Amino acid sequence: MTTRWRALSAEEIDRLAQQGCTCADWSKVQVAEGFRTDRVRTTHFGGDVRLGVFEKEVAFFGDVTKPTGISQATIHNCTIGDNVYISTVRNCIANYVVEEEAVIDNIDLLAVQGESSFGNGTKVAVVNEAGGREVPIYDHLSAQTAYVLAFYQHRPKVIQKLRSLIDGYTASVRSKMGFVGKGARIVNSRLLKNIRVGLAATVEGVNRLENGSINSCVEDPVYIGPGVYAEDFIVSSGSTVSDGTIVSHCFIGQGCVLAKQYSAENSVFFANCGGFHGEACSIFAGPYTVTHHKSTLLIAGLFSFLNAGSGTNQSNHMYKLGPVHQGVVERGSKTGSDSYMLWPAKVGAFTVVMGRHYRNSDTSDLPFSYLIEHEDESVLAPGVNLRSVGTVRDARKWPKRDRRKDPKKLDHINFKLLSPYTIQKMINGRDLLHKLKATTGHTSDYFIYHNVKIPGHSLERGIELYQIGIDKFLGNCVIKRLENRRFQNIEELRAVLKPDTLVGPGKWIDLAGMFAPEEAVQQLLSDIEGGVVNSLDELDARFAALHEDYPRYEWAWAADVLQKERNKPVDQITAGDVVDLTNRWKKAVLDLDQQLYEDTKKEFAITAQTGFGLDGDDETRHSDFAAVRGTFEADAFVAEIRKHIAVKTELANELLSRIEPLRAGT
Repeated sequence: MTTRWRALSAEEIDRLAQQGCTCADWSKVQVAEGFRTDRVRTTHFGGDVRLGVFEKEVAFFGDVTKPTGISQATIHNCTIGDNVYISTVRNCIANYVVEEEAVIDNIDLLAVQGESSFGNGTKVAVVNEAGGREVPIYDHLSAQTAYVLAFYQHRPKVIQKLRSLIDGYTASVRSKMGFVGKGARIVNSRLLKNIRVGLAATVEGVNRLENGSINSCVEDPVYIGPGVYAEDFIVSSGSTVSDGTIVSHCFIGQGCVLAKQYSAENSVFFANCGGFHGEACSIFAGPYTVTHHKSTLLIAGLFSFLNAGSGTNQSNHMYKLGPVHQGVVERGSKTGSDSYMLWPAKVGAFTVVMGRHYRNSDTSDLPFSYLIEHEDESVLAPGVNLRSVGTVRDARKWPKRDRRKDPKKLDHINFKLLSPYTIQKMINGRDLLHKLKATTGHTSDYFIYHNVKIPGHSLERGIELYQIGIDKFLGNCVIKRLENRRFQNIEELRAVLKPDTLVGPGKWIDLAGMFAPEEAVQQLLSDIEGGVVNSLDELDARFAALHEDYPRYEWAWAADVLQKERNKPVDQITAGDVVDLTNRWKKAVLDLDQQLYEDTKKEFAITAQTGFGLDGDDETRHSDFAAVRGTFEADAFVAEIRKHIAVKTELANELLSRIEPLRAGT
């Protein structure tokens, strides 16, 4: 942006007037050295105006180019940078800094009225429509900061301090001047009031944008497309909002897509969320919350890594005290078509919900389950989703579908399927199922837990599957810890097994996509209260450090669990213990892979071929199915399972070859 300005000469004023330009006081119009009058036509100027150099061409569709400059517009109290293209502004552009190479073409209005914070400081009533969990949004809001703001209301000093910091940031961006960043394009749009448009953003065909920030960057531009209505909003880098989407009081994080007439109010969406056709009301959408269907409503809940099926719906209104109820659907869950849940309820991680559930349930300690409606009852099959090929496929696809290209990523995301967070729940689930079996009786046909019915055979299978998951995770941790190490004696082995931090054992928390020990989170909250954390940047740095330290914390947790499972401290672990753990891990991996193998085989069964080969016989059907879907033997995921079995078997055998010689010395 040019920083040196000069007054117009009398000759330049005369030439501009001849080209249809008007101004009540030309002395308030300044220009950069090199300013060309021939590039400014039929424009009215008011207030203090600064005009840059217009000497380049700007590209439109294909090979179409137009000379930069200003025509058919009213410019009031603006600074227009070098090589900006402005044309056909039916009302005015008022109180804006427009950076170089921006394009503003065929719009009704772009103006700042009074002072604006451009969406910053807007209080979003997430999870509870009636209020109480408001998240004040700001440009750099992360999923982790929002999680604390929404769910730690019982720590009022923390909330007060965070809100004070956000208020300070909001005050710092409050201005009477709007901003259009370098290379941004605003075309074919109507009413744009009190908005900031970041670098390289495209705003195209929108109906109304009011009080918002579009935080685009060159590496990951934002696209706001046709028919959009948005008010009191912030959109982060790499996101798309288009196709008639309506947004009110919302934060839209990095790499999100809201399109196809989606409607959202009082909601926050974090990295890589997708909303199409349906509705969101007062939701906290953690990373990868996705809904594709017109009849789907997500309301008053916490979600993350969710795939919401068509007709998914929740009730938060009992017609007594109003819509005060809320729900939690833990990470990785799926809802089937026409699924319904009555809030309040809590759904365990990686659970598939099918049917309609009219009783308030809590299955958070029974993850990887199927929650099914049967004869108006909620029936739970614990752990069965561990052996589902869909679960593994989801876990592997999420990192590949990370759309964020911004060098500065706001949200910290841990993609691990098995972690201290989920394994702690499996341990709780295993022990819970044992307790239910002991207290209700071994011969019971079913067991009742938190308003869900668990069939006897499902309980037994759940215990088995949870134990397999626990063994697999602990083995993973041990093998990773001992990888590429050789030991002369058992003392060297024990030294490596000893954790290098005391933080990690105990409860873990999923902070909207990031795993962390509760102890570490509580320490961070205490530091916020005590003034150790004094800025939003320091807070972001602390969350980043927690995320980076995950491997250390994970091993400290795993070692603590190993001590409890083995009933001996780490410094008394023997080579025989490691051999046993490795063999248990090997068996768990092979068992799960075999179950995944069998689950994948169902995708190629005769029943799956129904509707193929419409006009032929069985052979035609098989051939048509193979042409469209492929064959079981050639399927890429099947090959991956086979490779996984071979690789993990070799890994286990290699570790055993290093540990076995130590057994003689223990």
